[in-house]
Amino acid sequence: MAKATLTISSKNYSSWSLRGWLLTKFSGLDFDEIVTAPDDASARAEILLLSSSILVPCLRHDGATVWDTLAIAEYLNEAMPAAGLLPDDRVQRAHCRSICGEIHSGFTTLRASLPVNLKGHFPGFKIWSRAQADIDRVWSIWRDCLEMSGGPFLFGERRTMADAMYAPVVTRFVTYDVKLEPQLKAYADTIMAMPEMKEWIAAAREEPAEIEELEVEY
Repeated sequence: MAKATLTISSKNYSSWSLRGWLLTKFSGLDFDEIVTAPDDASARAEILLLSSSILVPCLRHDGATVWDTLAIAEYLNEAMPAAGLLPDDRVQRAHCRSICGEIHSGFTTLRASLPVNLKGHFPGFKIWSRAQADIDRVWSIWRDCLEMSGGPFLFGERRTMADAMYAPVVTRFVTYDVKLEPQLKAYADTIMAMPEMKEWIAAAREEPAEIEELEVEY
């Protein structure tokens, strides 16, 4: 069997590539990275949220080609069931899928107003009221999950697809100096402390290219 490959774009700017990469890492599937340059047209469309059909990240494994992030999550859950990308409990699985679907299709103002930029840090960043509404909803989701599960991850001791899907939001809160209450700060710190996140961020900081549209101006 050929080794799996995961095609991704910029590690500094791409929230979807981070999600797909974390999902694959969490699953334990051995894979090679294929990195598309940020100036590639399809990669830029994905990073700048201009594409209605996002083809990055793209997982190729055992004859399958999977390019939507939620589809990647569900595929990996089937291919690598021992990883536990979904909770064991039926009700929790439904909850996990629901909040993953919500971040997959919603929060457009948050994405546009606070773009992922792992090399950036903007203390005192002014948050637009509509973006704050999205942030408030994220906080509500996290509180509900953590209060039900006890943490440290959204569904308890084990990382699930939900933690991969919300990880880029954690990086946004760090980049734009969004203050968090203690329970949510502890969760964000847990995500940022994961070895996979440290590996990704270290690689992001080595990227030479910058995308001017995603560099905040004051």
